[in-house]
Amino acid sequence: MRATLRACCDGVPRCALGLRRGGERGLTLIELLVVVGIVSMLMALLLPALGKARRQARSIVGMRRLREITASVDVFASDNDERYPPSVATIGMEDSWNWQAPNMLTGYLERAPGVRRSVSAYLRAYINDADVMFCPNAPLKYRYLEESWDAGDDWDHPETPAVPDALFGTYCLYWNYVGYLGADSRLFRGPSGPARGYREGTVVVSDYLGYDHWRSPLTYGSCEPFREAQVVDGTPISSAFWSKPGNGTAEELAGLEIRLRAGHVDGRVESYRPADTQAMHVIKQPETNEPYEPGVGPGVFYIPRVGLR
Repeated sequence: MRATLRACCDGVPRCALGLRRGGERGLTLIELLVVVGIVSMLMALLLPALGKARRQARSIVGMRRLREITASVDVFASDNDERYPPSVATIGMEDSWNWQAPNMLTGYLERAPGVRRSVSAYLRAYINDADVMFCPNAPLKYRYLEESWDAGDDWDHPETPAVPDALFGTYCLYWNYVGYLGADSRLFRGPSGPARGYREGTVVVSDYLGYDHWRSPLTYGSCEPFREAQVVDGTPISSAFWSKPGNGTAEELAGLEIRLRAGHVDGRVESYRPADTQAMHVIKQPETNEPYEPGVGPGVFYIPRVGLR
């Protein structure tokens, strides 16, 4: 029988018989194709789940960072007569200044004697890791985040040494900030301390969600990704963010598929949707509370309604 089998196999390559040297059976081409097909199918099933897991992990990191920022300003307040730091989101000097975007981390100049120009000058003793000030879902980390945080009021971008540089981040910092809400000329007043004052809001810090920023006119922008969003590249003084064209209506805003988060004076960090927000405009004239005109300046910032007064 063995002689017959040997005779039948004479002249036929061993690989065609699925045999290796030593008599071990290998995989045929068809079997290999089946294996590759199964692996490809499994990868197609697993990749969306892995992507969702990564997004959820980043969201957890983001909530932890917002909680740490909120806790840090609370500790600052406990060391400073229950007062939060002044807002650095201004431009100009003591006798002539206006508000700037609430995601400002370092101002151009000190607004007045004793008022620092950077957030880190107030909070660096409480927040050692600069990454805490960066939304993990933003498209690209700011290159000089660590250097600028460590430099504090002395920050100056190494590529533009002629004048002191500002820096805009991915979180909106609302303590001691004032903005224009529009309806009945109402103002948003950020909390001045853990106990808050009369008519002050509760939101301390939030993800960035805005509209009609000068870097991307007539578009929504956010540090959180959303459907069909494209990346707006960073600049020497600002981080990159996600962006999508739109008309700015309440209906369209409510339809944005995005989940945002905010930290409040009582320490809680809650998620919210664009439909749960109020549009806030940056004030250009503090004397009259006149905001920037549409299409000019920092644009609209959306604050969670639960954080308003």
